[in-house]
Amino acid sequence: MTEPRHAPLDGVRVLDLSRVLAGPFCGQTLADLGADVIKVERPDAGDDTRAWGPPYLRDEQGQDTTESAYYLSTNRNKRSITLDLSSAEGQAAVRKLASQCDILIENFKVGGLKKYGLDYDSLKDEMPGLIYCSITGFGQNGPYAKRPGYDFMIQGMGGLMSITGERDGMPGAGPQKAGVAVSDVITGLYSTIAILGALQERNRSGLGQHIDMALLDCHIAMLANQPLNYMTSGEAPQRAGNAHQNVAPYQVFETSDGHMILAVGNDSQFRNYCKAIEREDLADDARFATNSQRLVHRNELIPQLIEIMRTRKRDDWIDIFEKVGVPCGPIQSIDQVFDHPQVKAREIWKTIPHPVAGSSPTTANPINYSETPIVYRRHAPMLGEHSEEIRREFGLDD
Repeated sequence: MTEPRHAPLDGVRVLDLSRVLAGPFCGQTLADLGADVIKVERPDAGDDTRAWGPPYLRDEQGQDTTESAYYLSTNRNKRSITLDLSSAEGQAAVRKLASQCDILIENFKVGGLKKYGLDYDSLKDEMPGLIYCSITGFGQNGPYAKRPGYDFMIQGMGGLMSITGERDGMPGAGPQKAGVAVSDVITGLYSTIAILGALQERNRSGLGQHIDMALLDCHIAMLANQPLNYMTSGEAPQRAGNAHQNVAPYQVFETSDGHMILAVGNDSQFRNYCKAIEREDLADDARFATNSQRLVHRNELIPQLIEIMRTRKRDDWIDIFEKVGVPCGPIQSIDQVFDHPQVKAREIWKTIPHPVAGSSPTTANPINYSETPIVYRRHAPMLGEHSEEIRREFGLDD
């Protein structure tokens, strides 16, 4: 008889000393994979994001709870205990918890936990198997190491805002941040990858290690092709608005009743596109026949396409292009996203039982295992909800 298969990280324990976004996002991802994640929070206040509202989760009477939507987005599948790290008792409790965990995640300023005896160097000899992940703005070394780092700052310093926003000379030109704290999110994901790698290495060596994660480092790595555009050409990429730096036509176009995205990724698709708009002469034109030439002659091509795209409705164009294999799509608001048939089919909107609200919504983890699917077993915990349970389980004093 086949043995039942368990979640990938079933049996792994994580001590999460982080707050706000990057660290908690990492912790939530590990929890989704089956790890037992214990979130340590300050008494009374807890994670800063609990108060980052409105909106807040509403109880069954329609009144706001103390759980902000922001907090809910990064803390499901965890347990919460409140401890005062500034007290000797709180520090001793954290050490005892850490000694029984596989992983510790923290995002204090560099050196911030040393005064409590909870930094990596203070724990590594006593807990040689502990994987200790530190998440900071700028990393553990360098002239900026001791500076606080915030996503908005990193988007500016790391170059994203220099390539995001409308082109110079166009209405509304200027640097623009992303609509989501992408530096924090990508750091949370890179940290998860780093921890999983360290776990695999520990299976061989039996030893843990310190992981040094920085928002700035992760942000620069996230830029993908843009740093290489600079490294290979010596020219810094510039803002291109809703157009692509390396591909054309690959941008937003106005139609007669709204806007849509056209994403022509190769010359074959461009020929199909030209046929669909009844302008095959453009595909035959040497200035536009290849992507390299289309980039050189972008200012001659795009104005012609702008006029053509304005002649039909958005959904009519999408229907035409999809039939000939030209990538395209609408620009949707968040409510429209969750109303889309593909999103509904993928069940991205999940609901978890909640002791005060009755139920709590959450966005699905995008990982889909065939045999060990993600289980949404716990709502984002209320402050200190599992304190007594964890104290008993780990043998902590009241």
